[in-house]
Amino acid sequence: MFIISLIYKSSIEDIERLIPQHNIFLNKHYESGLFIASGRKEPRTGGIIIANASSRNEIEKIISEDPFYIYEIADYDVTEFIPSKYNENFKTFIKDS
Repeated sequence: MFIISLIYKSSIEDIERLIPQHNIFLNKHYESGLFIASGRKEPRTGGIIIANASSRNEIEKIISEDPFYIYEIADYDVTEFIPSKYNENFKTFIKDS
């Protein structure tokens, strides 16, 4: 499982212009089952995506499709973690190793 932290490096106006394209990107990966949750940070300095991918390489490939990445208006920090404790309602997202 991965936490993808986006850090905006452009104005909110630039971000807002690309939100519709970014949402298409998000929806594609929600439909594929890879994205679990996402949202903007507060204060609005970036966003967070929780993803359930098989490898860091897969995450990097996915990130390369994001309009925020393509237009270089966000940086990405990726953290991989292995859930060892979680709410029972979250169990559906846990892949057995």
